[in-house]
Amino acid sequence: MLKTIRNNLALTLLPILMLSSESALADHVSQNTTNKTAPEKPVAQSLTLEQAIDYALSNNPDLQIATERISQAEAQLGVALSAFYPQVTAKVGYDHSNNPAQVFSMIVAQRDFGPNSINNINDPGYRQNFRPEIIGKLSLFRGGQDYHNSKAAELGISAAEFERSSVRNALIEAVTASYYAYLAAQEAQKVAQDSILAIASELKLTRQRYEAGTVLKSDVLSLEVKSAEAQEAQIRAANAIDLAKTGIATLLGLPVDQAFVVTSASSMLPAPKLASSYNDLLDLAVTQRPEVKAAANQVEIALAKLKSEQGAYLPKADAYVSYGQNSQSPGFSGSKDNVTAGVSVEMDLFSGLETKNRVSAAERKAAEARETERKTKLAIEQEVKTAFLKLEEALARMRVTEASVAAADEALRLVNEQRRAETVTITRYIEAEAARNKAHSNTIAAHYDALSAEAALKKAVGDWK
Repeated sequence: MLKTIRNNLALTLLPILMLSSESALADHVSQNTTNKTAPEKPVAQSLTLEQAIDYALSNNPDLQIATERISQAEAQLGVALSAFYPQVTAKVGYDHSNNPAQVFSMIVAQRDFGPNSINNINDPGYRQNFRPEIIGKLSLFRGGQDYHNSKAAELGISAAEFERSSVRNALIEAVTASYYAYLAAQEAQKVAQDSILAIASELKLTRQRYEAGTVLKSDVLSLEVKSAEAQEAQIRAANAIDLAKTGIATLLGLPVDQAFVVTSASSMLPAPKLASSYNDLLDLAVTQRPEVKAAANQVEIALAKLKSEQGAYLPKADAYVSYGQNSQSPGFSGSKDNVTAGVSVEMDLFSGLETKNRVSAAERKAAEARETERKTKLAIEQEVKTAFLKLEEALARMRVTEASVAAADEALRLVNEQRRAETVTITRYIEAEAARNKAHSNTIAAHYDALSAEAALKKAVGDWK
């Protein structure tokens, strides 16, 4: 009975369930105050759909991971922008040598060159040099590489934000689907329990009649088979409740054994509906789905990186300044300080084809990003179409099953009257009872199927981004 709901739920939850980590909220349940991302209040004993969604948005590990990736992207932008600031380095050097050229350079740098220094230039002996200095460097031009890298980093922040929106959209739909699956399983269990009670009562009465010789043994056996089928349906419904609750717990970031109860906010279920045409919904999806925006964003990032790689063909210019001192002993003396400032320009004439291959790889990456964007749009178009058709089907099924309930109830009433008059067999009564139970069960399943299909369509167009 709940096969359709469970299949849809499994397909929807798979990406999220594979990524979810049960340990993220285990610390919260044990009230670990060091976990800053976990909600401060304990889990409510009863959760409505709205409460479950709010809790999942604040505690689902996938959404927390997406939030951390935004912070990582912001840090990457800071790294890219650092290329526009001066780079200042402090260092200390020590040399000890008897190389005539180096010793002569030390003497001059230490302001110790005198008239007699030239006499023993070929045999100066050993000399040492301490040089503390501060070096400043500023990139003046790098072929636009720094600029394009910074633009790619800015777009990376947007990409991370789109990823979080996508996770949020899928998470709300998954919580909604699992919530309705849970309620549907509860209703199915009630129907199964009612069937068990009704069949048990009829079986007791039929056995008494069999002992009195007014009914056949086959009537008793038929009711026993029916009782076993009702018990089997009850077992399946109970297992479906546990499975749906496990799925909800994982989406909320809770351990699977965490105690909570899923409740409906009101006795009346919302009425699912299809308010827009397929073309309008598709236009809306292309406009607001975060995956579409993220794919277009990745194309821009790839183009920015391509321009950055192409900048390697252009010259590079840097300005630099160095301030320090040279002396034979540690310390600092303003009379022996040295200042050097200048500008350097360089250009790669041949890099072993490295630049060419890096540019070629970036071009292929941009082409890949364009194809990924096209694939994303096609996938979303298919998702919207599938969700639209499933909601149409679910609404049609819901109308049909609602109409069948009244007919099944009336049929059972008539069969009961005929049975009291002993004009129908017990088999006919069993068939009418089964038809009535199946009609009620189908109505419940169809209603929850329609609500789940409506949630899937909202996710397909990006309503919960």
